[in-house]
Amino acid sequence: MAQYDALRTGQISGARAEEIDQGLRAHMNKVYGTMSVGMLITFAAAWAISGLAVTPDGQLTQLGVTLYASPLRWLLMFAPLIFVFGFAAAVNRMSAATAQVVFYAFGAVMGISISSIFLVFTGTSIAQIFLITAIAFASLSLWGYVTKKDLSGWGTFLLMGLIGIIVASIVNIFLASSALAFAVSTIGVLIFAGLTAYDTQRIKTEYIAHAAHGDTEWLGKAAIMGALSLYLNFINMFMMLLSLFGNQE
Repeated sequence: MAQYDALRTGQISGARAEEIDQGLRAHMNKVYGTMSVGMLITFAAAWAISGLAVTPDGQLTQLGVTLYASPLRWLLMFAPLIFVFGFAAAVNRMSAATAQVVFYAFGAVMGISISSIFLVFTGTSIAQIFLITAIAFASLSLWGYVTKKDLSGWGTFLLMGLIGIIVASIVNIFLASSALAFAVSTIGVLIFAGLTAYDTQRIKTEYIAHAAHGDTEWLGKAAIMGALSLYLNFINMFMMLLSLFGNQE
């Protein structure tokens, strides 16, 4: 953090500041690039699975019954949450290359988990909400990157909100309350919007704080974990906006 403050206030200058700045740009490009590939895998997997799960006349195939109308649907629902906690716990024991492969595998699992959106919502609605989410995400992430305001104080509040959203979402699986679902989605959009800006600044400051060490293995894994954080913010914001404003089939 001290090195970040020094760079921000101009106490580090000249060749060293330029070196850190170039490294930061490369690091952020890797974060966004990795995230983008993960998003592509997710939506490709979701689209492919949904196409195999439904016949042209709208009936569920055997695969569709297995995924959406059998006890396996519970595993499908919670698989991304289990996967991401396991990944976070094991990433320190992985190489950067392995962590990247696992992240892409997680993207495929997420795609299978959310594939039912293509059965519930119209393709046009999904595309429109995706575009809205992309514009909002890009604006929030850019603001988090360039702002001089220290967003670290948001962390505790956003974490508490995230835990609340997760708990409320699990409870509503059994309650099936439309009012609670609306509240979760509305508050969730705000929480993940805040997390997008917060995580972007956190990724930036962590890179600057560690840049002097030249630990390429750490930097590689840090870029992947940063991509995971932003990916999750995007996906969750998209899903909640879709539940609020999406047009159903």
